[in-house]
Amino acid sequence: MITDDELHRLAVFLGSCAMMMIVLYHFLEVNAKDDGAELDASADQKVPGVSQETAAAAAAVGSSS
Repeated sequence: MITDDELHRLAVFLGSCAMMMIVLYHFLEVNAKDDGAELDASADQKVPGVSQETAAAAAAVGSSS
């Protein structure tokens, strides 16, 4: 049978693991890059040396995926 001390240690360990996973999830979510939004925003901006056809093609590729 499990003792009270073992149960306490198990609960603390599992609770700590759960909190670390929550913090890790939020860290990864905040630092994730959204490729679609960046591509749409870059297609709207005019870049010197890039033709309008190239910008339109980049926007079309971004919207198809």
